[in-house]
Amino acid sequence: MFTLLTCSLSHGQEVEDSVKIFFRQGYSVLDLSIGDNRNSIKRIADSLQLGYSDSIYVLTRIHVTGGASPEGTIPLNKRLSEKRAKVIFEYLSKFGELPDSLTTFNFIGRDWWGLIELVEADMNVPYREETLEYLRDIADRSLGGERLEDNNVGRLSRFKGGEPYRYMYRNLFPELRASSVHLYYKKMRNPIALPLFSGIAAARPSAPSGAIKNRTPAPVIYKKPFYMGIKSNLLYDLLLVPNIGAEFYLGKNWSIAGDWMYGWWKNDNAHWYWRIYGGGLSVRKWFGKAANEKPLTGHHIGVYGQVMTYDFEVGGLGQMGGEPGGSLFDRANYGAGIEYGYSLPVARRLNIDFSACVGFFGGLYYEYLPMDNCYVWQATKKRFYIGPTKIEISLVWLLGHENYNRDKGGRK
Repeated sequence: MFTLLTCSLSHGQEVEDSVKIFFRQGYSVLDLSIGDNRNSIKRIADSLQLGYSDSIYVLTRIHVTGGASPEGTIPLNKRLSEKRAKVIFEYLSKFGELPDSLTTFNFIGRDWWGLIELVEADMNVPYREETLEYLRDIADRSLGGERLEDNNVGRLSRFKGGEPYRYMYRNLFPELRASSVHLYYKKMRNPIALPLFSGIAAARPSAPSGAIKNRTPAPVIYKKPFYMGIKSNLLYDLLLVPNIGAEFYLGKNWSIAGDWMYGWWKNDNAHWYWRIYGGGLSVRKWFGKAANEKPLTGHHIGVYGQVMTYDFEVGGLGQMGGEPGGSLFDRANYGAGIEYGYSLPVARRLNIDFSACVGFFGGLYYEYLPMDNCYVWQATKKRFYIGPTKIEISLVWLLGHENYNRDKGGRK
């Protein structure tokens, strides 16, 4: 999306060249697959490199704006709007001189006035007039700085039963997740048809016209954010049960995690057996301020399932989970339930995840006694337990592009 505006000045003409780039919800990474981003970037990059064939342009000022849709937290949207603006500015700087001395930034945060303009242009917004009045009241009261206690988004989501909010969320909010760069040039007529120069670049010798025409924009290097955690439950480690888990962020504050443990220790002389192995899967929903600012951080709730087998015996009656001699699934005991936890950042690439699970655990188990180097079966029983089933204090190693804690020694 771009505009090219020309207006008359006493000593020439001023041209505004601008580009608007859209972002995915909650992200500040340049993604050329969204909308017309690829063509917009290419067009303004070409203009920065090639200029106009019949004029000299002196760059007089640069204005960069960054905005966000209202649904995120106030601090998150402020950071998003700033990062989005700087991402576009830094990318376009590869194609031409953009002096800092000529640049001003405007970080909008929650773009209430932009939303008002979109509602004014869309006749299909439910309760349109009432919604506009409601939005103008929010925007007016936010001029001096939006306060958390105002709970503007919460009130808007309940206004008229939430119908206007749901419509705007689907149809209008994506238009607000954007950054714009406006370049203002003073245009001077040039009969020699020199290429584009900025105020700084004008002192450089001009390259042959053929060389300029053959220049192509630098290839776009786009690296999607990727969030993953490798973890180990420290409580299992203390119980001499080696374990490892992995968690993958799916987007929209959802993740999926899997874990595996294996401890098969024994001491025949003392009949000391400590054996357990198995694993589980869980699906989590992340929520709260920290989770909205960075994936795999903050509060989470979820559901889990697990299978395992075990053999516990310490010089007396032993218990073996599942059928002796079978596969894991023949011998498995199983469980499922719900979990709640909090993942706390402790270093640039490390979190500690505290989780507690409640559900059921069941399956067949066999009681036996070790006698004369044999194991004498005593009884077959069935377990069906309901209550707390698992506690985790896991050390989580954060992997992936953009997956680091910025306030714990991460990049600024």
